[in-house]
Amino acid sequence: MKNSVWRTVAACAAVLLYGCAVNPPPQVSHDGLELRPEAGLQQVYVKPGASLADYEGFGLDDCSVAFRKNWLRDQNRDRISLSSRVTQKDVDRIRDALAADCDKYFREALQQDPAYQLVDSFSDGEAVLVLKPGIINLDVAAPDVMSPGISRTYTTSAGEATLFLEIADGTTGETLVRVVDRRRGMDTGRLEWTNSVTNRADADRALRYWAGRLREGLDRAAAR
Repeated sequence: MKNSVWRTVAACAAVLLYGCAVNPPPQVSHDGLELRPEAGLQQVYVKPGASLADYEGFGLDDCSVAFRKNWLRDQNRDRISLSSRVTQKDVDRIRDALAADCDKYFREALQQDPAYQLVDSFSDGEAVLVLKPGIINLDVAAPDVMSPGISRTYTTSAGEATLFLEIADGTTGETLVRVVDRRRGMDTGRLEWTNSVTNRADADRALRYWAGRLREGLDRAAAR
């Protein structure tokens, strides 16, 4: 059930981003959130009148990761050797590693001094704010499949990913804030060797940025 819901969310976000490439984003979302300007982030929607200062605890959902549609098919289109093809095992490995890093950086941001109170479970009535981070439209330009022999892949950029973050009331489940922000790996303009190390460095750079912006936004909202 959770995977089905996540696929629906990812699809909606993809449509939203595509629409923004053609037309300006809507000022009011389908669920009544209003678009607010936020430097350094593409889209931030906020529920009118919502206050994050009243919440005493924070819950952090596991980060979900979804690749760009047809990413696996496109990666294998020009790979002649079977040993160099990207497999489902590679997809799972990349997705699990990125999800773990996403969880790590967001948790670290919340635990920086002065730390927010993180709770793993809570009962009805507690003032808990739930953060639901996800990475969608993940596009790794040259995944390192660790095939036998000497093989190198050169690209101008490691790829791109989009943060889809919702902040919701833990009791009612109502979404109070929604953030959608697309980040692309550093483009040097020249071909450079791309491997698992460089891919992870670019991913970590984006995750640290998003986690830092989340912390800054929460601090402002809580008047810290």
